[in-house]
Amino acid sequence: MKLAIIGGTGVYDPAILSGVREAVVQTPYGPASMEIGTYRGQEIAFVARHGFGHTVPPHMINYKANIAALKILGVERVIATSAVGSLNPEMKPGMFVFVDQFIDFAKSQVRTFFDGGEHGVVHLDYTEPYCPEIRAKMEEGARALGIDAINGGCYVCLDGPRFETPAEIRMFAKLGGDIAGMTGVPEAVLAREAQLCYASIAMVTNWAAGISRTALTHQEVVGIMQANGEKLRAVIMAAIDNLPARRGCSCATAGVDMPWLADYREGGPRWRS
Repeated sequence: MKLAIIGGTGVYDPAILSGVREAVVQTPYGPASMEIGTYRGQEIAFVARHGFGHTVPPHMINYKANIAALKILGVERVIATSAVGSLNPEMKPGMFVFVDQFIDFAKSQVRTFFDGGEHGVVHLDYTEPYCPEIRAKMEEGARALGIDAINGGCYVCLDGPRFETPAEIRMFAKLGGDIAGMTGVPEAVLAREAQLCYASIAMVTNWAAGISRTALTHQEVVGIMQANGEKLRAVIMAAIDNLPARRGCSCATAGVDMPWLADYREGGPRWRS
């Protein structure tokens, strides 16, 4: 299994997989639930970030277990989706943004797999936090499909579950933020540490607070995401179809091997799925 999809708000079923089965992968950070199926002969894992019934708020997601489970399964590439509010007049509701940078304002989550121990202190480069190879294929697919998308945008991440204040949004815009969400970090950070190629499709569901003339509701966000589900799946399928068999980016060499990996891989003493 080389590829995974992480579905955010409003994306609880990839609807492109056949022969789907449920799996629970045990990790050093707790169990991770997912669905595994096939797309054009390729086995793919699907993780519902908030749970399959949207039961897990953003500040309580077990990001470490989710990313560790994908690493245990042998996944190399991850395409993630998220719902975001826009700070940038060029990134209008209904558009897709293929994120290329982030600003991390989240505080509640442990941000790393590396807490010392046998690896010592690990500092990784995040000059290019998102896989350029996957992003390029998503952009090509969106263009071919006539879907309105921008390749490049700075994602500002907060803990949630509350939405941002207008004062925060004004500050983020001055700092160079384009869109705001609650889940992109530490997910992107952990994926890089695990040597996974990671790319994010951000669906702009609304103008951010202070820009929008109306109050935002969670149900509105879910509704917009679901209404654009077909376009989202089309971009993901186009990217998967056109990715080269072997990775040509530097993501695979960016992180450090996990010391626990052999124990949890299939056949290891702690393997269960």
